[in-house]
Amino acid sequence: MAKAERIDQRLMKTGKGARGALYFAIGLGLVAGLLIILQAWILAHIVNDVSFHGLGMAAVSGFLAALLGLFVLRAGLSWAAEIVAFRASASIKTQLRQELLQHLFRRGPVALAGERAGDIASTLMEGIEALEPYFSRYLPQMALVSLVPVAILVFVFPVDWISGLILLISGPLIPFFMVLVGYAAEAINQRQWRQMLLMSAHFLDTLQGLTTLKIFGRAKDEIEIVAHISENYRRSTMAGLRVAFLTSAVLEFFASLSIALVAVSLGARLLQVHASVDFYASFFVLLLAPEFFAPLRGLSTHYHARMSAIAAAKRIFEILDAPAPTATNSGQELAASSTPLTIELRDLHFRYAPEDAEALAGCTASFPAGSYTAIVGASGAGKSTVANAILGFVQPDTGTILVDGQDLRGIDRNAWHAQLAWIPQSPRLFYGSIADNLRLVKPQATDAELRQAAQDAHALEFIERLPQSWDTRIGDLGQGLSGGQIQRIALARAFLKNPRLLLMDEATANLDMESESLFLDSLEKLRQGRTVIVIAHRLATAQRAERIIVIDAGRVVETGSHQELLAQGGAYARLVDAYRGRHGQ
Repeated sequence: MAKAERIDQRLMKTGKGARGALYFAIGLGLVAGLLIILQAWILAHIVNDVSFHGLGMAAVSGFLAALLGLFVLRAGLSWAAEIVAFRASASIKTQLRQELLQHLFRRGPVALAGERAGDIASTLMEGIEALEPYFSRYLPQMALVSLVPVAILVFVFPVDWISGLILLISGPLIPFFMVLVGYAAEAINQRQWRQMLLMSAHFLDTLQGLTTLKIFGRAKDEIEIVAHISENYRRSTMAGLRVAFLTSAVLEFFASLSIALVAVSLGARLLQVHASVDFYASFFVLLLAPEFFAPLRGLSTHYHARMSAIAAAKRIFEILDAPAPTATNSGQELAASSTPLTIELRDLHFRYAPEDAEALAGCTASFPAGSYTAIVGASGAGKSTVANAILGFVQPDTGTILVDGQDLRGIDRNAWHAQLAWIPQSPRLFYGSIADNLRLVKPQATDAELRQAAQDAHALEFIERLPQSWDTRIGDLGQGLSGGQIQRIALARAFLKNPRLLLMDEATANLDMESESLFLDSLEKLRQGRTVIVIAHRLATAQRAERIIVIDAGRVVETGSHQELLAQGGAYARLVDAYRGRHGQ
């Protein structure tokens, strides 16, 4: 429970921006609760005057009108309190989603490579949605529990101290039992939330790998695994609901028992010859007794929502607390220019985890402005780490990356990314139209600019053959397009962005000969007037480069042209011999 209390405190800090709206909602609920006392007083007067003083309906018409007005006013206040609390919680959810997304962007794709997409998506959607009842219902109810019952006791004790004493003793039993139940409920809700994240992540992975599963005949086995995970989630959910229902039943029992004690006490004293209370006082107290427990009942109803929010918030804060690069979006701007960039790496050292070997161990290299450089090396040599460091996805432990003489760590992140284009082996396309996917790099691009970029990338012809041309919807990851078409759209994005630096990770590795030929033809045009760095896995790619940098064990061991490095007979020559041996060349 101590951990849950710490999460409670952090959630309160998260909702600090909407605290005023929450206080206003609590105030409206409190006024509605206090009107219950006035409503009970008027109703007791009406019944007493009509039943024992012989007054007609005309004599109490004023009280009846006031009572009707109170009904309407209470309903309006309760509705307004819910609306205000809901809008406050919506504001908090929006703020928290933005904070989560910004943190995920700061961490970058390398840090998130070990995370499951379904887990992150569920946390961003269902996880944050689970906080809505906490802010809109549980927190206001907590405030009402501490205010409305006290106000009712203030009016009950002067009228009948025995009934007040019964309520005072029995009232704290409900929060006491909720705390006891909370110890079991917290573990159940944590387990349920973990099962839900596991189910979401696994289901998304299964959908994305559906083709592979069908090819290897593993679809039925995967169905059984999904069924098993779903069954575990069902059990966790039912266990949580069982605790919630049993808790509500027990608390309703104690509340009903306390009200019954008040009623029996009042009835017994009314039947005495010298009654210590009259009908008016008894009826007034009896009307207030259920209202005394109403906020406590409401708290027990929303207490389960609190436990669900605590479980969801734990995962949310785990993501927010994960370390992110210290670079911010408040650094220096790059000097305005359309000329190619010069990149220098000076003695870079980096390891992904403290227990891992160094991915970069004193890497030093230069990429002159306008040069076309290929980075080659055996698997695990550090090629992708160099690219990730230049992109800003990882920060070297020591060493410096200079961009036109400026330290990359001091350059505004958004300004840096605006200067470059990155084309990986599997470019990411999102659900939406072809035009939407191109405009990711330049939202204000005109139709003419889109056509020109597509034409330069040899993508215009196939785009115009699509059923709805530019408005054709494609699925996530480019579903509906071939690998060559996806790469050409990625290349068109690079043309549209017009970067000063182009980085590629063997973008032709998964293409057929025709698609590769079209891609390379477009690349020859794109590389003009900009610095190009290619992570090369194929010999043909390295041969086309003006300069080749050979990396081994995280450091640069050779630099030169293809012919120069072959003549040296060193690491590059051995890589070429190994490549030709594998491919029978």
